[in-house]
Formats: sequence, C-alpha cells, structure tokens
Amino acid sequence: MTLLLTALPAFGDSGTQGAPTYAQRMGWNAADRVLILHVDDAGMSAESNQGTIRAIEDGAANSFSVMMPTPWVPEIVRYIKASNADAGLHLTLNAEWQHYRWGPLAGQPTVPGLVDAEGAMWRSVQEVVAHASAEEVATEIRAQLERARRMGFEPTHLDSHMGTLFARPDYLAAYVKLGVETGIPIMFPGGHNTLARALYGEQAGDEALRTGEMLWQQGLPVLDDLHNTSYGWPREEKVDRYVEAVRALQPGVTMMIMHCAAPSDGFAHITDSAPSRYGDLEAMLSTELAAAIAEEDIILTTWRELGKRAAARHGNHVGPALAPQR
Repeated sequence: MTLLLTALPAFGDSGTQGAPTYAQRMGWNAADRVLILHVDDAGMSAESNQGTIRAIEDGAANSFSVMMPTPWVPEIVRYIKASNADAGLHLTLNAEWQHYRWGPLAGQPTVPGLVDAEGAMWRSVQEVVAHASAEEVATEIRAQLERARRMGFEPTHLDSHMGTLFARPDYLAAYVKLGVETGIPIMFPGGHNTLARALYGEQAGDEALRTGEMLWQQGLPVLDDLHNTSYGWPREEKVDRYVEAVRALQPGVTMMIMHCAAPSDGFAHITDSAPSRYGDLEAMLSTELAAAIAEEDIILTTWRELGKRAAARHGNHVGPALAPQR
C-alpha cells in the first residue's frame, strides 16, 4: 500500500518558500490548515464498505474512493447515490491479496500486460511496471471511469491504489491526462509536501511543482501535502498517532490516507492487513481525534469542495465564488 511518489519537489530548492499555498489559492487564509480525511479501498469487500460508511457517518473521515474492479462495488455505489457522499475512484491496477482477487475491467484480450497467470491483476507494483504498457494503463483507468458513470456514479476525484500510477512517468502522464481531459480533480501533491518529503525524501526537484502548477492552470485543485504513513502503524497506537499527525499539520491543504474496515470473522481470510484497517476505523470514531481537530482549529474539506473552489478561482463556476469558510 505504499505510495511511490517519484516526483516530489525539494521544498528548499524549488522557489516555494513564501509562495501562497494551494489552500490560499482556493480562498483560505495563509495560516489555515485544511484537511481531507480520506478512506481508500471502498468496494473491496463488505467489511471495507461498512468501515468506510461508519468512518464517514459516525467518525471524522469525510471522503473516500472506490476500487471499481472489486466485488462489492454495487453496494457502495448505491450508498454514494443515496447519500451524495464525497467519493472518487481509487484507480486500481493491482490485485494484491493471496486468494481474494480481481481482474481488469477492460478485459485480458485488451490489456494483457495487466493480467497475471491467474487471470487477475498483478499483485505488486513492480510486476505492473515490468509488464504493462502506458497505453494499457490508460485504457484500464478509462474503463474504470466508464463503469462508474454507467452506474450513475460521477466521481468527485481520482486517486491511485498502491500508488501504481506514480511508479512510471508514462503511467503518471496517463493519470494526469485523464484528470485534465475530464475536469475531474486528481490526487497530486504539488505544494510544500512537508509530510511527504519526510517519508519519501528530496527526490525529483521541480517536477512535482511543475505538474502541480499545470494542473492548477487547467482549473484543477492541487494538494499542498500528502500524509500516507498510517497503514504501518500498530493498531493499538492508531488513535495517538492520528492525533499527533493532526497536531503536526502545516498550513495548506493536506490529504490524510487511511483504510477502514468493520471487524468480521471472515475478513482476515481476505487480507493480513485486517488489524490495521480495524485500527483506522477505531481512530476515526475516537473522541480523542475529534477533540484534536477542534482544538487545533483544523478545517475539514472534501474533494467536491476543492473542485468547486478551484473552478471558482478560474471563473468556471455558476453563481458566486465560494468565500473562505471556517
């Protein structure tokens, strides 16, 4: 579940110090810390759906994304349509579990490089990189968007399961192109990346800054930072770790990624990550996290709001522009 950010800016060397954050560009104040608490992997299983819904309805989470090739998509799409939840596509190129697997929506004859000997998507990011062309990747992610729209589900954003779309420049180009062509916001950290740099290091200089600026000029919102470390936290430490992460947020708009699942007897047979996913749900439901968000004056937002704010700033809106909100 590691996001392979291969194009992060070197903050101190890239001319970003003193520059407005993307949160400022979207109408918030310079000191505002704006947060999306985002649940990945909806649609993967009944437990994933139940955990996602509980985290959204009863907890602090406020956005999620759906793996369109997976078995429990119809249930979560029905929920999205009934609730108008902030839901995107978790564009999926891997089927990573040992026994519980899925294949590409475009079909093996169309995208053979995305299919392993079992007829499912490759388990690892490295195997996708070794076998799949960028053309096959582009075909599959467009098929996933097509299925969502055929079901009456218009996503608020796009992101990447296991970070596979960030693993090769031509994959990333296909991802960016889909967002720009459709006008759907994509998860891309193109700002100061304070938390992301701490995790991934000073990797590729100015490329992420340039991509972020290009996305902004196309009318799409851009993240200032990305938090993707919770997957490896022990279950018993999750609440405290999330509280610490919230308190450490820097000004700008940050997306914090998690994976929530409702406990069941059978879920451990799907994935060995069950304890981590249970812990994420427990943290989202905790009074400690809710108190930290309030005490730190964190502004919670959604991808839907980011899309509206970015469009308003570029004049692509109907009615008055959104004013900064607390």
